[in-house]
Amino acid sequence: MIKDLTKIVVKTGKAISQRRHINAQGGVWSNGELKTEADKYAHSLLVEYLNKLEDIPVISEEDIASHTLHRPDCYWIIDPIDGTRSLVDGFPGWVTQVALVEYGQTVSAVIYAPDLDLLYVAELGKGAYLNGIKLEIKHNSNSGTTLIDNYPDPRGIAADIMRLVPCSDYVESGSLSLKICRVADGVADLFVKDVEIRDWDVAAPMLILFEAGGVISQVDGAQFDLYGDFEKNGLIVAKSEKLKNKVIGFGLRL
Repeated sequence: MIKDLTKIVVKTGKAISQRRHINAQGGVWSNGELKTEADKYAHSLLVEYLNKLEDIPVISEEDIASHTLHRPDCYWIIDPIDGTRSLVDGFPGWVTQVALVEYGQTVSAVIYAPDLDLLYVAELGKGAYLNGIKLEIKHNSNSGTTLIDNYPDPRGIAADIMRLVPCSDYVESGSLSLKICRVADGVADLFVKDVEIRDWDVAAPMLILFEAGGVISQVDGAQFDLYGDFEKNGLIVAKSEKLKNKVIGFGLRL
């Protein structure tokens, strides 16, 4: 199934990219997120492809009716465009992503960033891959710590983390999912967010990170699970348990 799923996500991502000048104009803000015609188009296309692949329920950021607290034992959870602001602004930091969840755990994940030509694929227990190359986080105690966040320079919580850890380097990236993947592929070592995070943002990249050897938690140290409420209390993404625990020790709160 993973090969077919990969083809679907890549096909959808390319279709969005080709139509961006038509569908990514304007948009409205809803619950703190920008929504455009591109989001609706991507949702309909991705759901159509997934329904043809397997008869499995789909939970989508764009479909409020699917946001039920009583989730099926097995379901797709999708974010057709993670990083809509990047898409609208012409910044290459948006992705299309799909995760297959079984009994509260992601078992398959595909994330595609068309503008960057980055394709992340993972299956539970089978490793994570970037453009066909297996990912494995390297733990070099002598190297510094690179923080990743949205802006050209550290702001808000990122500025605090730069000082507290302290971090030696900083990189900018677009979507939340892509920032998690950039920790998995070694571009960054740490990503911290002190706002509410939704399951469709993390279900896919969380598996990429785990299979590469990284760790993730909510800001208070609570683990991520894919049950019940779709909103979680921020997140800490780190290359190691030691680094994650160090950030938890700062006592961050939303």
